[in-house]
Amino acid sequence: MFEKLTLLPLSNFIRNKSIQNFLFLAIIQSSNVLISIISMPLLIQSIGVDQFGLVNLALSVIILLNILVGFGYNLSAPRQVAVNQQNKEALSHLVSNVFSGKAMLAAIATLLILIGVFGLNLFQEYQLILVFSSLLLFSEATLPLWFFQGMEKMKLVSIANIFSKLLFLMGIVLFIHSPEQSQWVNFMLGFFGLSINLMLLFYIHAFMGIKFYRPEFSAIYRSLKENILLFFSNLASHISINGGLIILSFFSAAETLGMYSLAERVVMVLRLFPALIIQAIFPNASKLLKEDRPAFFRFLKNVYLRVLLAGMLISAGAHFTAPWIIRVLSRSDLAESVLYLKILAAVPFLACLNVGNVTLLLVADLKELLFKASWMMCLYMIVVSAILTSYLGGLGLCIGIISTEIIVFLICLTLLYRHKKDLVRGFYT
Repeated sequence: MFEKLTLLPLSNFIRNKSIQNFLFLAIIQSSNVLISIISMPLLIQSIGVDQFGLVNLALSVIILLNILVGFGYNLSAPRQVAVNQQNKEALSHLVSNVFSGKAMLAAIATLLILIGVFGLNLFQEYQLILVFSSLLLFSEATLPLWFFQGMEKMKLVSIANIFSKLLFLMGIVLFIHSPEQSQWVNFMLGFFGLSINLMLLFYIHAFMGIKFYRPEFSAIYRSLKENILLFFSNLASHISINGGLIILSFFSAAETLGMYSLAERVVMVLRLFPALIIQAIFPNASKLLKEDRPAFFRFLKNVYLRVLLAGMLISAGAHFTAPWIIRVLSRSDLAESVLYLKILAAVPFLACLNVGNVTLLLVADLKELLFKASWMMCLYMIVVSAILTSYLGGLGLCIGIISTEIIVFLICLTLLYRHKKDLVRGFYT
């Protein structure tokens, strides 16, 4: 494998559309993580720890509602764009309807927040922060990442994302100086994101020849109906991946939560790798499956082998450098957190095992099977992790998270084999 890689000209390697997609998606995610790390001490110093916690709590609510705003379009739309890359008229209708549908969902999500705050008096400690944070919903609705991903032209949107985050960082330095200004933190993040997204939409219209039509409500309704299983799949995956800390909070003290949270944050960043791979190869894989099945299977096998190798190296690196990682992040030696990280370091590699299965489910548009797999994984994770955590605390939760990655691979493989034997045989044989 290494000999084959060295024989590839570097220019051809970089020009590969899937590799470009992965690199630019990685740039987007890494810049988001980096800006988050840089902004944390600035915000804590400006608004205090208490308000910083409330700002993050409001952001957590928005992230959950963003799953509603996305409504599976981030998975289905890139495939439709990729298939219609050369058809400007079809792309124009698709773009108009997707943005209109997401804008309507953002308005509904905002209405839910307003009803919760002013009608039901919920979120009492951070009501004003949450209301101002609702602008992030429209930033998500207008984000054209899915369009550029399907067109396999990720450079511009990755640069725009970095620019919006730098503007946000500058806004913190210039305008956030006291706890009373905490409601403007998430508002600025949404404002700069929305502004840059609108500029990208202008670029799509003016320079890429995409027209914006009035929303076709029948087409929007049809797409929402088609995406409902993807929406619930995303919701289940979000709970499965991010619900561990909530489960641990029922059984452990705050100190254990802090120790586990530190290790989990590191692992969740590393776990982005297989997700980025799937997003990067998705458009090209969709076209190949439609045009040339043997070429599709060759392409996916080559990607899969390299992903497994990279995942193995990532997991091994995280395991052996766990003490150093924890020491750098916490500026102290936290033995319990190191133990959690060493165990959870297996998660990136185990998640890589399922890259082939998930790609097959997505490119073949098997939303029902993806829905079943996601909720079976979610139920398994909640039940098993809760039982193990009640007996073993943080260690039990780590075991539950690792076993979930193994189980979801087996679930996806079984469902695919039962319903699409030709895909399984073509990929695995």
